[in-house]
Amino acid sequence: MDKKLQVEAIEQGTVIDHIPAGQGIKILRFLQLADTSKRITIGLNLPARNRQSKDLIKVADVIFSEEQANQLALFAPTATINVIENYAVVRKFQVTQPDRIHGVFRCPNSNCISHSEAVISQFYVRQTKPQQLKLKCHYCEKSFASSLFAELKG
Repeated sequence: MDKKLQVEAIEQGTVIDHIPAGQGIKILRFLQLADTSKRITIGLNLPARNRQSKDLIKVADVIFSEEQANQLALFAPTATINVIENYAVVRKFQVTQPDRIHGVFRCPNSNCISHSEAVISQFYVRQTKPQQLKLKCHYCEKSFASSLFAELKG
């Protein structure tokens, strides 16, 4: 008896695969995918080849730019992006940690000038320990753990 899980294929869109288990929901929030009318398939705690669990997200009719995809490295540094056209993978790449992120997050420091001036937010990304990132605000120069930004879109 074959015990494979069948997930509906998408004709066109993006599949975010190899998301560490537990990070899929954060990515949904970060990309504001729950706020769209696009068809989304989510797999949480799915079996992976390395005997650990993974999350997976399929988004129909949306192709993420490499810049958008690389922002996911903050939450899922091992994620891969599969671009789908006519039910086939036409491009596959692994996310890479960006050096900078701009226009995505607000600074958590309420005294930062970015809250009172019309400036585009800008953070420098640096790795402090394995699997631990810090984001440093360009304006107030304060550093914050990347985990703080999972809920701070916009």
